[in-house]
Amino acid sequence: MEKVFASPSRYVQGKGVLSTGTSYIKALGKRALLLSDDIVYGIAGKNLRENLEKIGMYVKYVPFNGEASTAEIQRVSQIGRDDQVDLVIGLGGGKTIDAAKAISDQLAVPVAVLPTIASTDAPTSALSVIYSDEGVFEKYLFYKKNPELVLVDTAVVAKAPSRLLASGIADAMATWVEGRSIIKNAGKTMAGGTPTLAAEAIAEKCEKILFENGLKAMAACEAKVVTPALEAVVEANTLLSGIGFESCGLAAAHAIHNGFTALHGEIHTLTHGEKVAYGTLTQLVLENRPKEELDRYILFYQALGLPTTLKDLKLENVSYEELLKVGKLATQEGETIHQMGLSINEENVTDALFALDSYVRVTFNK
Repeated sequence: MEKVFASPSRYVQGKGVLSTGTSYIKALGKRALLLSDDIVYGIAGKNLRENLEKIGMYVKYVPFNGEASTAEIQRVSQIGRDDQVDLVIGLGGGKTIDAAKAISDQLAVPVAVLPTIASTDAPTSALSVIYSDEGVFEKYLFYKKNPELVLVDTAVVAKAPSRLLASGIADAMATWVEGRSIIKNAGKTMAGGTPTLAAEAIAEKCEKILFENGLKAMAACEAKVVTPALEAVVEANTLLSGIGFESCGLAAAHAIHNGFTALHGEIHTLTHGEKVAYGTLTQLVLENRPKEELDRYILFYQALGLPTTLKDLKLENVSYEELLKVGKLATQEGETIHQMGLSINEENVTDALFALDSYVRVTFNK
């Protein structure tokens, strides 16, 4: 199988670039559809729209309904057709961005991705995670190309809740754990080939940056200021993890996250990254990684306020039969867990979910 490396055409990051970087957006089109939810529009979208209109662009604002579902993508795509837009701008979090990418693909126009939080690695990739209208994972959509532009204003990111930055760190921490398992077993990546040396280096660097800067970046975010540590973590969460997961590969951590969508209840008050955190630790258990490594991840996650027990996941009294639903969905045909080269079934995953919980409670008195 050939090696494949994928990345956005241009990545721009810095303090205030939603104001200073409008020329990058204008280079892509004249009639833009701006997709964001009402809260994000009030925080950053209204000013962005005014700045784009000042430089001669037409901007059609469409409120996002909150779910990257087929129905929502079709609804907004039709608005774009009717308005003859030649550019889609996705402003907001992961689901807004995934929907914007899908809409741009439907309309065959460029997409500019403008994350307002650094909570996922969705912005740079040529794929979207699609859910049902009720929020249950359905499938991945793959595109022929990555976004033409990813523009990240760190001043905006710094003002978002620190919990969301921690969520992004958790999502990005899965990058090397999953990527190296794909490399080891010559598995297939989300880009459609095997990992390149460049992707391997980026994924490994992502982990290093996060361990070194994660807690310092959290402190900056809590103070709502931009520091070198925050800049480093935003880049790791967004660019390094984005390229790393797509060109190095996903494995058990994200498959288990997808498995959690089989459950109902309070677990869905948690973010994507918070659920991925537990999936990452579970993958380390499935691989029987050294105790020192598992402990390092657990302690780092606890310092960030991330879930390390079933109680943290709002699943304190969950039954084996309930978690078996997670294991079944995580190991369904086509899931990324099967790229690891290990024979893992639904019982293996379920056992590991419980084993991790027990290990953390006993070892760390949680």
